[in-house]
Amino acid sequence: MQFSQSTPRLRLSQEHSQKQVVSIGDKALEALNVQNKGCECNQPCQPSKERNDYIAHLFCKAFWQTLPLPCPYSYTNTSAIMDPQIVLGIDIGASGIKSALVDVHKGTLISKRMRLPTPQPATPKAVTKVIVELMSQLKYEGEVVGCGFPAIIKNGVAWSAANISKKWIGQDVEALFSEATGKRFSVINDADAAGIAEMRFGKGMGHKGTVILITIGSGLGSALFTDGHLVRNTELGHFYLKGVLAEQYASNNARKRDKLSWAAWAVRFSEYLSHLDRLFSPDLVILGGGGSKKWDQFHDHLKTKLNVVPATLGNEAGIIGAAWRARPEIWRASVAPPSGQ
Repeated sequence: MQFSQSTPRLRLSQEHSQKQVVSIGDKALEALNVQNKGCECNQPCQPSKERNDYIAHLFCKAFWQTLPLPCPYSYTNTSAIMDPQIVLGIDIGASGIKSALVDVHKGTLISKRMRLPTPQPATPKAVTKVIVELMSQLKYEGEVVGCGFPAIIKNGVAWSAANISKKWIGQDVEALFSEATGKRFSVINDADAAGIAEMRFGKGMGHKGTVILITIGSGLGSALFTDGHLVRNTELGHFYLKGVLAEQYASNNARKRDKLSWAAWAVRFSEYLSHLDRLFSPDLVILGGGGSKKWDQFHDHLKTKLNVVPATLGNEAGIIGAAWRARPEIWRASVAPPSGQ
């Protein structure tokens, strides 16, 4: 958003008018008004026109960051989104399909994250129906959507099917979603998307050498980087460990199946890390996915010489990375090496 000296200046409310005066940017509509409505603090910023939801949310969020309170404005209407740096990101997982609007310059969500259950079985028809439903709820008017998908993805086509229906193998995922929604989809492997986000905006930022992100969830996803460049579709949860696929031995699903505490599971995961060390000698290992939220419960029990850290972006990483990757005109102009190309 750009600002000019001629931009109108508006006060949020009577109580807060002395604390904050917000300047609305050039892209704001001239008729933007702010009214008081009931909320947790009794002084929210509520747009008077539906068309202004996006702008109202942005300055409301900026204002509330200066106070010890969460932003009270629940932003769900995206009818005003036309800025190319705002991209819808979708992360398709084995149990849930998550989506949000992403500021791809900052690597942050600018809308509430939405989640719908992944249909079972997760067939192309069933998953596409959920994607259409998410798009309908978000009222997204941008032209491109970034999507992380749990499979080896080459030129938009799925070459495997991890924790989803085997009917996806050979399916042109980009074409299917694009035709169903009328938007241009950019689809990549889900763990690659999370890795891109961590390398661009999280723990991997500025790191050279070999960096591996492992997502701990229903399976074990992976993203491998060398000097900031992505080696796509590594699927490091699919090599064999103890006679089975590694993710069948050391994922969070395996922990639940075998009724292991996080401390006991850490012993198994340490074996997995040792295998990664023998194969790649990584300089940094970042742990993401839902399992990384339990870092405090297992990190003291890991037995490894590797530099292992929890991801910064958590479960938002896949959404952010997919959205960022969908805008090549932005990441090609960035200072950092263009991951994945």
